Amino acid sequence: MEMLDGISGLTGRFDIFLLDQYGVLHDGTVLYPGVVEALEYLQERGKTVVIISNSGRRATANMDRLKAIGIAPELYQHFVTSGEVAWRMLAERSDAALQSVRTCLLLTRGNSRSAIDGLDLAETDDPEEADLVLIAGSEGDRHPIEFYRSLLEPAARRAIPCLCTNPDKIMLTPTGTAYGAGRIADLYEALGGPVRWIGKPYPEIYRHALQMLGHPEPARCIVIGDSIEHDIAGGNAAGLAAALVRTGVLADQSDDQINALFAEHGAAADFQLGGFCR
Repeated sequence: MEMLDGISGLTGRFDIFLLDQYGVLHDGTVLYPGVVEALEYLQERGKTVVIISNSGRRATANMDRLKAIGIAPELYQHFVTSGEVAWRMLAERSDAALQSVRTCLLLTRGNSRSAIDGLDLAETDDPEEADLVLIAGSEGDRHPIEFYRSLLEPAARRAIPCLCTNPDKIMLTPTGTAYGAGRIADLYEALGGPVRWIGKPYPEIYRHALQMLGHPEPARCIVIGDSIEHDIAGGNAAGLAAALVRTGVLADQSDDQINALFAEHGAAADFQLGGFCR
């Protein structure tokens, strides 16, 4: 793994940069130092920047959030979220398993409804009525995991299908880390419910992004993220180069702990950066 001071060491090797959002560009509230300058640097050199995020919200909702904290849309070309991929699956009903879905139990964060806005789905708070569980976000900083166990047990008993559109097990919040939507989906599986995972490290989100880009040569692309389990393992599986940043969920981890995570997830990074900076 090659250690680099910043992304300037990558611009001569790659043309397409697929960037994680939380933990790379910002901490959930404010931008990390040097992020805007690094994005400007990539644009000046004609690079294509795609933000690829395990957010259960649609792309436009995330773009609005980035703009509010200081990243203008002109600093990247595309924004792909797992929530957007799932929304399109539900809108098109091209998947046979989703064709009969009419009533949705939505788990989200901050009362966001962007995951289902505009869809032909009725929302319910009653797990006995739902024929789909959609886990788009976690309020793990507000509720113990047992809150979700009680809510989901009736749906799991009925084997109601679940889409998890944010596979992250840990999330960044203004008060620190908390369990993420992926942990809730793990719980649903443990209760006996079937889960389909949409987002990193699973292939659907990469297929969507690369198709949108016109199927570029993999050697031209690099993923940059702070999660070995999601960003690095997902990039590996998609056949893309990968760079790990030591911010976000790994900020307090030692080198030994980092190496243990690489081994645990069978992943390898080609590069390591202290942060996403020029």
